[in-house]
Amino acid sequence: MPRRRDALVLIAAAACCARAGAQNHAESAACKPVYLTFDTGHMGVAELIADVLRRHHVRVTFFAANEPTQEGDGTLGKFWAPWWRARAAEGHEFASHTIDHDYWRGDLPPATPGGAARFRIRPSAGPDKGRNLTWTAAQYCEALRLAGDRLASMTQKKPLPLFRAPGGKHSPALLAAAEACGYKHVGWAPAGFLGDELPSEGYPNQALLDKALRDIRAGDILVAHLGIWSRHDPWAPAVLEPLIVGLQQRGFCFRTLREHPDYAPWIAAHGG
Repeated sequence: MPRRRDALVLIAAAACCARAGAQNHAESAACKPVYLTFDTGHMGVAELIADVLRRHHVRVTFFAANEPTQEGDGTLGKFWAPWWRARAAEGHEFASHTIDHDYWRGDLPPATPGGAARFRIRPSAGPDKGRNLTWTAAQYCEALRLAGDRLASMTQKKPLPLFRAPGGKHSPALLAAAEACGYKHVGWAPAGFLGDELPSEGYPNQALLDKALRDIRAGDILVAHLGIWSRHDPWAPAVLEPLIVGLQQRGFCFRTLREHPDYAPWIAAHGG
Protein backbone atom coordinates (compact mmCIF):
# COMPACT_ATOMS: atom_id res chain seq x y z
CA MET A 1 0.00 0.00 0.00
CA PRO A 2 2.77 2.52 0.81
CA ARG A 3 4.35 1.81 -2.59
CA ARG A 4 1.05 2.45 -4.35
CA ARG A 5 0.56 5.66 -2.38
CA ASP A 6 4.09 6.80 -3.27
CA ALA A 7 3.43 6.06 -6.93
CA LEU A 8 0.21 8.08 -6.81
CA VAL A 9 2.10 10.98 -5.24
CA LEU A 10 4.74 10.85 -8.00
CA ILE A 11 2.06 10.76 -10.70
CA ALA A 12 0.27 13.73 -9.15
CA ALA A 13 3.53 15.66 -8.87
CA ALA A 14 4.37 14.94 -12.50
CA ALA A 15 0.93 16.09 -13.59
CA CYS A 16 1.31 19.25 -11.54
CA CYS A 17 4.71 19.98 -13.08
CA ALA A 18 3.32 19.33 -16.55
CA ARG A 19 0.48 21.79 -15.93
CA ALA A 20 2.93 24.37 -14.58
CA GLY A 21 5.22 23.91 -17.57
CA ALA A 22 2.32 24.25 -19.98
CA GLN A 23 1.14 27.37 -18.15
CA ASN A 24 4.62 28.93 -18.28
CA HIS A 25 4.88 28.10 -21.97
CA ALA A 26 1.47 29.64 -22.62
CA GLU A 27 2.42 32.77 -20.68
CA SER A 28 5.67 33.01 -22.63
CA ALA A 29 3.87 32.55 -25.93
CA ALA A 30 1.26 35.16 -24.99
CA CYS A 31 3.71 37.85 -23.88
CA LYS A 32 4.41 40.93 -25.96
CA PRO A 33 8.07 40.68 -27.00
CA VAL A 34 10.47 43.61 -27.07
CA TYR A 35 14.14 43.46 -27.97
CA LEU A 36 16.46 45.43 -25.70
CA THR A 37 19.86 46.19 -27.20
CA PHE A 38 22.91 48.01 -25.84
CA ASP A 39 25.67 49.72 -27.77
CA THR A 40 29.04 50.20 -26.09
CA GLY A 41 29.95 53.36 -24.18
CA HIS A 42 32.28 54.43 -21.38
CA MET A 43 31.35 51.30 -19.34
CA GLY A 44 31.03 53.25 -16.09
CA VAL A 45 27.55 51.80 -15.58
CA ALA A 46 28.20 48.44 -17.22
CA GLU A 47 28.23 46.41 -14.01
CA LEU A 48 25.11 48.18 -12.73
CA ILE A 49 23.34 47.36 -16.00
CA ALA A 50 24.45 43.73 -15.74
CA ASP A 51 23.09 43.56 -12.17
CA VAL A 52 19.68 44.84 -13.28
CA LEU A 53 19.47 42.43 -16.20
CA ARG A 54 20.44 39.50 -14.00
CA ARG A 55 18.00 40.47 -11.24
CA HIS A 56 15.07 40.60 -13.67
CA HIS A 57 16.11 37.64 -15.84
CA VAL A 58 16.40 39.79 -18.97
CA ARG A 59 18.61 38.78 -21.88
CA VAL A 60 19.69 41.41 -24.38
CA THR A 61 21.83 41.87 -27.48
CA PHE A 62 25.05 43.88 -27.18
CA PHE A 63 26.53 45.71 -30.18
CA ALA A 64 30.19 46.32 -29.46
CA ALA A 65 32.92 48.59 -30.80
CA ASN A 66 36.30 49.21 -29.16
CA GLU A 67 35.51 52.58 -27.60
CA PRO A 68 37.33 54.56 -24.88
CA THR A 69 36.31 53.72 -21.33
CA GLN A 70 36.44 55.39 -17.93
CA GLU A 71 38.53 52.50 -16.67
CA GLY A 72 40.70 50.06 -18.60
CA ASP A 73 41.94 49.80 -22.17
CA GLY A 74 38.74 50.18 -24.20
CA THR A 75 35.44 48.35 -24.34
CA LEU A 76 36.96 45.42 -26.23
CA GLY A 77 40.29 45.49 -24.41
CA LYS A 78 41.70 42.97 -21.95
CA PHE A 79 40.40 44.83 -18.90
CA TRP A 80 36.76 44.30 -19.89
CA ALA A 81 37.15 40.73 -21.21
CA PRO A 82 35.87 39.13 -17.95
CA TRP A 83 32.77 41.33 -18.11
CA TRP A 84 31.96 40.15 -21.61
CA ARG A 85 32.61 36.51 -20.67
CA ALA A 86 30.19 36.80 -17.78
CA ARG A 87 27.48 38.20 -20.06
CA ALA A 88 27.96 35.29 -22.46
CA ALA A 89 27.54 32.84 -19.59
CA GLU A 90 24.24 34.54 -18.75
CA GLY A 91 22.88 33.91 -22.24
CA HIS A 92 23.16 37.36 -23.81
CA GLU A 93 23.90 37.78 -27.53
CA PHE A 94 26.57 39.87 -29.24
CA ALA A 95 27.05 41.61 -32.59
CA SER A 96 29.37 44.08 -34.29
CA HIS A 97 29.27 47.86 -33.96
CA THR A 98 32.44 48.24 -36.15
CA ILE A 99 35.86 48.07 -34.54
CA ASP A 100 36.55 51.80 -34.01
CA HIS A 101 32.95 53.06 -33.93
CA ASP A 102 33.30 53.96 -37.59
CA TYR A 103 30.67 56.47 -38.68
CA TRP A 104 29.37 56.42 -42.25
CA ARG A 105 29.51 60.00 -43.54
CA GLY A 106 28.50 59.50 -47.16
CA ASP A 107 28.80 57.43 -50.32
CA LEU A 108 31.58 58.07 -52.83
CA PRO A 109 31.72 57.14 -56.52
CA PRO A 110 33.74 54.03 -57.38
CA ALA A 111 37.42 54.59 -58.14
CA THR A 112 36.84 53.18 -61.62
CA PRO A 113 33.65 52.81 -63.69
CA GLY A 114 31.79 49.78 -62.42
CA GLY A 115 34.20 49.40 -59.51
CA ALA A 116 33.51 48.59 -55.88
CA ALA A 117 31.47 50.89 -53.67
CA ARG A 118 33.36 53.41 -51.57
CA PHE A 119 32.36 55.35 -48.48
CA ARG A 120 33.38 58.36 -46.47
CA ILE A 121 34.06 57.10 -42.93
CA ARG A 122 35.03 58.91 -39.72
CA PRO A 123 36.03 56.74 -36.73
CA SER A 124 35.27 58.13 -33.29
CA ALA A 125 37.79 55.81 -31.60
CA GLY A 126 41.08 54.14 -32.42
CA PRO A 127 44.19 55.44 -34.19
CA ASP A 128 42.20 57.31 -36.86
CA LYS A 129 39.78 58.95 -34.43
CA GLY A 130 38.24 62.09 -35.94
CA ARG A 131 39.87 61.64 -39.36
CA ASN A 132 37.89 61.55 -42.60
CA LEU A 133 38.75 58.33 -44.41
CA THR A 134 37.85 56.79 -47.75
CA TRP A 135 36.99 53.12 -47.41
CA THR A 136 36.05 50.42 -49.85
CA ALA A 137 33.28 47.97 -49.09
CA ALA A 138 35.97 45.43 -48.19
CA GLN A 139 37.44 47.79 -45.59
CA TYR A 140 34.05 48.37 -44.00
CA CYS A 141 33.49 44.62 -43.85
CA GLU A 142 36.87 44.24 -42.19
CA ALA A 143 35.84 46.73 -39.50
CA LEU A 144 32.71 44.66 -38.87
CA ARG A 145 34.69 41.43 -38.74
CA LEU A 146 37.37 42.74 -36.38
CA ALA A 147 34.82 43.75 -33.74
CA GLY A 148 33.11 40.37 -34.05
CA ASP A 149 36.41 38.51 -33.78
CA ARG A 150 37.33 40.44 -30.65
CA LEU A 151 33.97 39.57 -29.08
CA ALA A 152 34.33 35.92 -30.03
CA SER A 153 37.82 35.67 -28.51
CA MET A 154 36.61 37.12 -25.20
CA THR A 155 33.27 35.35 -24.88
CA GLN A 156 34.00 32.06 -26.63
CA LYS A 157 30.62 32.60 -28.27
CA LYS A 158 30.04 33.30 -31.95
CA PRO A 159 28.49 36.75 -32.48
CA LEU A 160 25.31 37.06 -34.47
CA PRO A 161 25.79 37.92 -38.18
CA LEU A 162 24.25 41.33 -37.49
CA PHE A 163 25.62 44.84 -37.06
CA ARG A 164 24.58 48.29 -36.06
CA ALA A 165 26.14 51.24 -37.84
CA PRO A 166 27.34 53.85 -35.32
CA GLY A 167 24.69 56.50 -34.86
CA GLY A 168 22.41 54.35 -37.01
CA LYS A 169 23.86 56.20 -40.02
CA HIS A 170 24.06 54.30 -43.29
CA SER A 171 22.99 54.24 -46.92
CA PRO A 172 21.48 51.57 -49.19
CA ALA A 173 24.95 51.06 -50.69
CA LEU A 174 26.52 50.51 -47.27
CA LEU A 175 23.81 48.05 -46.25
CA ALA A 176 24.24 46.14 -49.51
CA ALA A 177 28.01 45.97 -48.99
CA ALA A 178 27.58 44.67 -45.45
CA GLU A 179 25.02 42.07 -46.48
CA ALA A 180 27.36 40.87 -49.24
CA CYS A 181 29.90 39.98 -46.56
CA GLY A 182 27.34 38.41 -44.24
CA TYR A 183 26.08 41.19 -41.93
CA LYS A 184 22.52 42.45 -41.71
CA HIS A 185 21.85 45.85 -40.17
CA VAL A 186 19.72 46.37 -37.05
CA GLY A 187 18.23 49.75 -36.25
CA TRP A 188 15.59 50.53 -33.64
CA ALA A 189 11.95 51.50 -33.37
CA PRO A 190 11.06 55.20 -33.01
CA ALA A 191 9.78 54.53 -29.48
CA GLY A 192 12.79 52.30 -28.89
CA PHE A 193 15.19 55.25 -28.83
CA LEU A 194 15.41 55.40 -25.03
CA GLY A 195 17.10 58.80 -24.92
CA ASP A 196 20.19 58.06 -22.84
CA GLU A 197 22.29 60.08 -25.31
CA LEU A 198 20.22 63.22 -24.79
CA PRO A 199 21.25 66.03 -22.38
CA SER A 200 19.99 65.53 -18.85
CA GLU A 201 18.93 69.17 -18.57
CA GLY A 202 16.34 68.93 -21.33
CA TYR A 203 15.47 65.25 -20.97
CA PRO A 204 15.37 64.21 -17.29
CA ASN A 205 15.27 60.55 -16.44
CA GLN A 206 11.65 60.58 -15.29
CA ALA A 207 10.50 62.11 -18.58
CA LEU A 208 12.43 59.48 -20.56
CA LEU A 209 10.93 56.71 -18.45
CA ASP A 210 7.38 58.03 -18.81
CA LYS A 211 7.75 58.36 -22.59
CA ALA A 212 9.14 54.85 -23.00
CA LEU A 213 6.42 53.24 -20.89
CA ARG A 214 3.77 55.16 -22.82
CA ASP A 215 5.03 54.59 -26.36
CA ILE A 216 6.79 51.20 -26.58
CA ARG A 217 4.84 48.56 -28.46
CA ALA A 218 5.19 44.81 -28.97
CA GLY A 219 7.95 43.96 -31.44
CA ASP A 220 9.95 47.15 -30.85
CA ILE A 221 13.73 47.08 -30.83
CA LEU A 222 15.05 49.27 -28.00
CA VAL A 223 18.49 50.91 -27.84
CA ALA A 224 20.57 52.25 -24.97
CA HIS A 225 24.29 52.42 -24.19
CA LEU A 226 26.82 51.16 -21.67
CA GLY A 227 27.47 54.72 -20.53
CA ILE A 228 27.27 58.11 -22.27
CA TRP A 229 30.05 60.62 -21.63
CA SER A 230 27.94 63.73 -22.12
CA ARG A 231 24.96 62.82 -19.92
CA HIS A 232 25.35 64.21 -16.39
CA ASP A 233 22.46 62.28 -14.84
CA PRO A 234 23.13 58.66 -15.85
CA TRP A 235 20.23 56.89 -17.53
CA ALA A 236 21.18 53.51 -16.13
CA PRO A 237 20.23 52.06 -13.79
CA ALA A 238 17.88 54.92 -12.79
CA VAL A 239 15.62 54.42 -15.83
CA LEU A 240 16.59 50.90 -16.83
CA GLU A 241 15.22 49.07 -13.80
CA PRO A 242 11.81 50.78 -13.58
CA LEU A 243 11.50 50.49 -17.36
CA ILE A 244 12.03 46.73 -17.23
CA VAL A 245 9.67 46.33 -14.28
CA GLY A 246 7.03 48.57 -15.85
CA LEU A 247 7.12 46.76 -19.18
CA GLN A 248 6.95 43.35 -17.52
CA GLN A 249 3.95 44.48 -15.49
CA ARG A 250 2.28 45.49 -18.76
CA GLY A 251 2.70 42.01 -20.22
CA PHE A 252 5.91 42.57 -22.16
CA CYS A 253 8.79 40.10 -22.21
CA PHE A 254 12.39 40.58 -23.33
CA ARG A 255 13.97 38.61 -26.14
CA THR A 256 17.32 38.71 -27.93
CA LEU A 257 17.62 39.44 -31.64
CA ARG A 258 18.28 35.76 -32.26
CA GLU A 259 14.53 35.35 -31.64
CA HIS A 260 13.37 38.34 -33.71
CA PRO A 261 11.21 37.17 -36.63
CA ASP A 262 12.85 39.64 -39.03
CA TYR A 263 16.37 38.43 -38.22
CA ALA A 264 16.05 34.78 -37.22
CA PRO A 265 16.01 33.52 -40.86
CA TRP A 266 19.12 35.57 -41.70
CA ILE A 267 20.92 34.30 -38.60
CA ALA A 268 20.04 30.70 -39.42
CA ALA A 269 21.16 31.10 -43.04
CA HIS A 270 24.49 32.68 -42.07
CA GLY A 271 25.60 30.27 -39.39
CA GLY A 272 24.69 32.37 -36.37
